Amino acid sequence: MSSIIDNFYHCLQTGKPLRAIVTQDVVLNVSYPINQIIGVKAIESDYWLQFKSAFEHLERKAFIEFDSDYESNQWIAATGYFSGIFVNDFLGIPATGNLLYLRFTELVKIKDNKISEYFIIFDFLDVMHQAGIFPLRKSLGHCGQILPPTTMDGLSPLEVNKLQADESEQLVLNMLEELSKFDGKSLLSMQLENYWHADFMWYGPAGIGTTKGIKSFRERHQGPFVFSFPDRLVDHKACVVKKGNYVATGGWPHMHGTHSGSGWLGLPPTNKTLELRVIDMWRREGSLLKEDWVGIDIIHIYANKWD
Repeated sequence: MSSIIDNFYHCLQTGKPLRAIVTQDVVLNVSYPINQIIGVKAIESDYWLQFKSAFEHLERKAFIEFDSDYESNQWIAATGYFSGIFVNDFLGIPATGNLLYLRFTELVKIKDNKISEYFIIFDFLDVMHQAGIFPLRKSLGHCGQILPPTTMDGLSPLEVNKLQADESEQLVLNMLEELSKFDGKSLLSMQLENYWHADFMWYGPAGIGTTKGIKSFRERHQGPFVFSFPDRLVDHKACVVKKGNYVATGGWPHMHGTHSGSGWLGLPPTNKTLELRVIDMWRREGSLLKEDWVGIDIIHIYANKWD
């Protein structure tokens, strides 16, 4: 089933018809500023043409990809990189002429063996970083290329074990519930130690960066974020994809919150209610979560602060 995404991009790259692998009313939800695109013609012109014009030898390389059912529909979750030579300006970002890695995190809905809805968060902020025009303060976490799972099994055929998948999902949902228990005062009011390994890897987007360990996560992301959005709400009804030790959650938006504090990304508070487009991909190890690959449409948040 996962090969349908490869076929989707193969058709776009070669000019072959998409209609055999997408529904007539297919909806593509892409990071800001591309946003929502409806229909095959719009995907070819408003989405892919921009990539095709900007990058030579463009290639999609996922390092995690798995599928499962959610609310009677088939879903695929994947993350990895597109790579290509950045030869022409892209979304106003000046070309470098060098190899560029474009990180993606995606959720794809399948209906009647065709793609009917596609959510993809590109780290366009990291493209700006690679082009040398980063608009925010330096990331507090490590800013660099994201690694595949420590177990190197992100593309391996995963055994269909419903009990294992259900346990992984429940651990993630319990952890998300714990994140809602912030008392507005102390990060310790959210007891992550009950859900995360002590050396947990959080692979964040450009602007935040990657952290290792709970203490580093709290200092470099969680603290600045929750104090900036103290009333944030996570949408637990967003899509959930689960297989084996892997779980993906996300939504469009996946989270809401009032930007009433300062510190996150170095941005001053606006006191506006902002939507956050987020996709997480979790890996469980034993009874705790070990790794999380996070896609956040940060440029969408940044742009909507002043709307």
